[in-house]
Amino acid sequence: MSSDSVAERVFDAVAASAPEVRASLPGRRAYLDDENPSGESMLAADAHADDLLADRLTGVDGVGAYASEEREAVVEADESGGVSVACDPLDGSSNLKSNNPMGTIVGVYDGDLPASGRDLLGAAYVLYGPVTTMVCARDGAARDYLVADGEREDLGDLSLPEEPTVYGFGGRVPDWPDAFASYVEELEEDELKLRYGGAMVADVSQVLTYGGVFGYPALESAPEGKLRLQFEANPVGYLVEAAGGRSSDGEGSVLDREAASLHERTPVHVGNAALVDRLEAALA
Repeated sequence: MSSDSVAERVFDAVAASAPEVRASLPGRRAYLDDENPSGESMLAADAHADDLLADRLTGVDGVGAYASEEREAVVEADESGGVSVACDPLDGSSNLKSNNPMGTIVGVYDGDLPASGRDLLGAAYVLYGPVTTMVCARDGAARDYLVADGEREDLGDLSLPEEPTVYGFGGRVPDWPDAFASYVEELEEDELKLRYGGAMVADVSQVLTYGGVFGYPALESAPEGKLRLQFEANPVGYLVEAAGGRSSDGEGSVLDREAASLHERTPVHVGNAALVDRLEAALA
């Protein structure tokens, strides 16, 4: 079985699970007593989505392992070998109480985790917005889908608009390094519109739709930022680069960052290449 066909099988399994993840949200808005390995509080919806996707994805022919930001260690599938799938089962789950968008992020790696972004065979995200959509990337191209009844309806190739319109960055403004704050001021002078909702998938979807830049930078209090390399930064960086944009950890493509541990964090910025280039120049 080719690696491309395994990636497509993973995408199909995620799409098939999306309606169940979405339908489970209303009854799982309460926080559990547990924390995830990054020390963040978990909603019942986080745990349910993780259990569902772990079951579905370890059952995909050709998948050898599953990991998520909700569990400490990698789960080995029944089949030895195969690709490794890294998942953020419910990105932006803190938005559930306020009924704002959330998503699911998946990266398919050719190798054991933790792995470099250059080991990705494909990546995808599902956005639970007014409708359920999905973006998938492999072989240097990104495609847009509508998810209906667990099936992917192809909406065509996806690429960033040439003219950027929006920007959004995480972290508290007083916690931003001075060079980064100055960069954001320049974006405002360029009349880009602020779009930030607290779910990476939703914010990146704005960038892919309208052009612009999204990021969660290094902070004074957290030099490594907030987002996880394996589960969020690498897959989304891969998607945006496949759509014709750039990713960066502040110095170069996030996909080139060496992976030291499963739950490590990294600064990450994605969007139109010219804006990411300007960011790196500002931080140099």
